[in-house]
Amino acid sequence: MKTGMYSSPKTVTAMTVEKPTIQENEALVKVAYAGICGTDMMIYSGQHPRAEAPLIMGHEFCGVVEDIGQGHDFQKGDRVIIEPLLSCGKCAACKAGQAHVCANLKYIGIDQDGGFTEYATIPIDRLKYLPDSVADEAAALTEPLAVAIHTVRRSSLKVGDTVAILGAGPIGLLIGLIAKEAGASEILISDVSPYRLKIASDLGFTPVNVMNKSIVETVKSYTDQVGADVVFEVAGNQLTADQMIDCIKFQGEIVVVSVYKKAPTINLAAMHFREISLKTTRCYSPDDFTKAINLLEKKTFDVSLLISHILPLDKIEQGFQLMQNTQSSLKILFQP
Repeated sequence: MKTGMYSSPKTVTAMTVEKPTIQENEALVKVAYAGICGTDMMIYSGQHPRAEAPLIMGHEFCGVVEDIGQGHDFQKGDRVIIEPLLSCGKCAACKAGQAHVCANLKYIGIDQDGGFTEYATIPIDRLKYLPDSVADEAAALTEPLAVAIHTVRRSSLKVGDTVAILGAGPIGLLIGLIAKEAGASEILISDVSPYRLKIASDLGFTPVNVMNKSIVETVKSYTDQVGADVVFEVAGNQLTADQMIDCIKFQGEIVVVSVYKKAPTINLAAMHFREISLKTTRCYSPDDFTKAINLLEKKTFDVSLLISHILPLDKIEQGFQLMQNTQSSLKILFQP
């Protein structure tokens, strides 16, 4: 079968490998589409703390059941979405019903082979039915949509709130869509990429190019100098770590979504004097993932607007190179 293999930092190669066979409680899934995530870029750059080469990356994917054992609800030919979290079931978080913050959490596509391939073996309990009305391309964005749902649900966002989102990548834009559904009256989103900010504008958000305009001053101008009710930090650098505090109002809430490669300096004194709350968020719960599927089924919004490229798997190297240029890429899908 065709596959895209991560073999060393900055090296992903299209190759042919033997088609896998299923073990007990596994299904063989013929992959329809698989998307590149920021975590995949971290692996590609050699900066991920767990992922080891050789590895088939990809944890945002959907497909069709090709083979499965007897005694399961799924059948050959079923369209499915993969929920890629692998929790231990034994730690305190798992026992408390919070498996997404499992002390030993692993991922399909990070800790074991994932979706950048023609066929993938998947634990059957990680399969979710894909409704007939959801196109495969949209289904490939279920996982990042679940991240956005979890993020907004973790926040204290109220109807009529003003929201600032720092970072107009796929997750930032999806958070904007969910915040809008949750009742945000004004959504400002910042980035350095005119390409991504144009998409933000098309989605109904107020774009702020921080190369020529201050996100802090813009937020204040929209809020009578008070500040945003909720700030979502989705860029993961020192600049946005500073901006998130300067953008927020007194007793406002900051939600940090980014996984920082380098620990930032945080001005806790500035937060202290205005009683600012700080929350963090990690991936999503099973309920968030189900809600993501439901929103796609209802066609609440068109996530396909976030797809900038669809490439065949033999162009996997090109896909990763394109993904490094935020001026011309957003969500890149591979079609094996």
